[in-house]
Amino acid sequence: MPITVDIDVMLAKRKMSVGELADRVGITPANLAVLKNGRAKAVRFTTLAALCEVLECQPGDLLRWEATDAAEG
Repeated sequence: MPITVDIDVMLAKRKMSVGELADRVGITPANLAVLKNGRAKAVRFTTLAALCEVLECQPGDLLRWEATDAAEG
């Protein structure tokens, strides 16, 4: 998938655990892991907004697009 999720990067910068982030955002650690590991098919804007609020960042700090061979051709 050409969308890469960088939640791990922001967690490290904020010295925060996955469990703490999940609690503060209001989602289960399992659902956060699905998102964090790039296995999510979608993310609600409310969840993205909550992640940004807790991590004090912008959506672009958490999500980025990477070209793949199919997208480049």
